[in-house]
Amino acid sequence: MFTIVLFEPEIPPNTGNIIRLCANTGAQLHLVKPLGFNLEDKQLKRAGLDYHEYANLHVHESWPDCKIALAGKRLFAITTKGSTRHSDVHFKKDDVFVFGPETRGLPEEVRNEFTAEHRLRLPMLANSRSLNLSNSAAVLLYEAWRQIDFEGGG
Repeated sequence: MFTIVLFEPEIPPNTGNIIRLCANTGAQLHLVKPLGFNLEDKQLKRAGLDYHEYANLHVHESWPDCKIALAGKRLFAITTKGSTRHSDVHFKKDDVFVFGPETRGLPEEVRNEFTAEHRLRLPMLANSRSLNLSNSAAVLLYEAWRQIDFEGGG
């Protein structure tokens, strides 16, 4: 199934929401340190409700460690600086979606590891800065899952 990577996430409720999203869609969640919170954070737990035990969660010490764990999979950076609309891609069930920290997005050196076709953006109005991280993850994941006819879902 799909994988969401949160590179250095900062806001516990966003990660909690994404834990719940992954638990309900079968997606894996990979977190890349440093995290802006402790995994026992009350806001993280509250946002994820009781879904933590159902989520397939992996924590990596670094971006290179995460890439090794996901070797052989197709990775996409989700960024406001992307040149490809998310709806223009034909997703495959093992694709990986990499999101950056809420306050600054993916660093340029990480973004530059992705080809233009693998730097995706969600459409927004011209003067908009960004969408909420957990909302963006949900939009992207559901579009990808829709494309494979919600395989495994009911």
